[in-house]
Amino acid sequence: MQTMDTIAAIATAPGSGGIGVVRVSGSRSREIAAAILGHCPAPRHAAYLAFNDADGAVLDRGIAIWYAAPHSYTGEDVLELQAHGGSALMQLLLARCLALGARQAEPGEFTRRAYLNDKLDLAQAEAVADLINAATVEAARSAARSLAGEFSARIHALRDQLINLRLLVEACLDFPEEEIDFITQGDVAGKLETLQAELRSVFANARQGNLLREGIRAVLIGQPNVGKSSLMNQLAGEEIAIVTPIAGTTRDTLHSAIQINGVPLHITDTAGLRDTTDEIEQQGIARTWRALENAHVALFLIDAANGIGENEKTVTARLRKDLPKLWVHNKIDLTAEIPGKIERNGEKHLYLSAKTGAGMDALRTELLNIAGWQPGGEGVFMARARHLEALGLVERHLQQAARLLAQPELLAEELRLAQEALNTITGEFTSDDLLGEIFSRFCIGK
Repeated sequence: MQTMDTIAAIATAPGSGGIGVVRVSGSRSREIAAAILGHCPAPRHAAYLAFNDADGAVLDRGIAIWYAAPHSYTGEDVLELQAHGGSALMQLLLARCLALGARQAEPGEFTRRAYLNDKLDLAQAEAVADLINAATVEAARSAARSLAGEFSARIHALRDQLINLRLLVEACLDFPEEEIDFITQGDVAGKLETLQAELRSVFANARQGNLLREGIRAVLIGQPNVGKSSLMNQLAGEEIAIVTPIAGTTRDTLHSAIQINGVPLHITDTAGLRDTTDEIEQQGIARTWRALENAHVALFLIDAANGIGENEKTVTARLRKDLPKLWVHNKIDLTAEIPGKIERNGEKHLYLSAKTGAGMDALRTELLNIAGWQPGGEGVFMARARHLEALGLVERHLQQAARLLAQPELLAEELRLAQEALNTITGEFTSDDLLGEIFSRFCIGK
């Protein structure tokens, strides 16, 4: 266990509540408990006691729990004071702890200490923040699986297979005089193929988990008065955008966070793309293009009665080449067309009515398909962009290793680099700068 100073923070959300918690972690926790409570409670037993200030006056009465190291969240001595959740009272209790020798905890410092004291690996530590910030039930369940160690277990299994491969290759290098071909007799090629198949499975689940965490960023674009605001309202299930027959009503980007089958959808309604002399509308159009830079999919709305014109072709020519595009033919309630999806010249076209809701389920399904969501992901665990980058790096090193089976020295180096990249996920090999970046995004008190 690493020895560090004592920290304290309010562990519950800002504002007033029925209960508030002040958490203390470090070697002075017992001393602080004795000063505030009159004595240190027995480890891991809830005690109803008076919380006293420096003069012995009672600040409040509540539940105190003391956890002796290493049997605590951080692996250190920990004190938790559960009092009435008034903002002023929480600040008084925190100030009392600070006056007794603790210092204010930094964001994520409790969880960082848990990681440094081997209570959690890095993937589990990140899952703590993901569980707190989960926007959907499915995201919360996936984060809970990562916190329970499912993601880490898959990574450790990959690492163990990699180590086995490295042992065979290193034996070939260390004992060249032996008349044994460790690479052939050890079936390195077969084991490498099995490892790559398992990596693809982990990668697929990680992509699903990252989608649950980050969500789909969709941008509605099109000419004025084609029904972008109506479509946004249909997807959101409420009137969040003003709908009028007047072209140019939406002059700025509107954002809404909703969900489709548990997957977050961050949808942006934009100003209609057209030539205009209105300065305010021009600024809205500029923001439309900026929103498209980070989008996962562009929903290009057109009037079903008019079809795709020159203006639409000009606009689509300016879109990112790698940006998926979905043509949405709206207002079929006025054209008597049947809602549904067709493919034309390699592009997908949906026919619907944002006014009546006809065809909206097909749109929701198509958005999930474009994002790569696979239904029924019971084994999905939460993953972050850095996890996907690391897994992608492992994949590239293993692909290169498969091409170097006849060159043991180079093969050994590719396998070493693959293991190094894999270890960054759980934190066996991680820079201090990366740790600082990860934990700085946690809330204070966690």
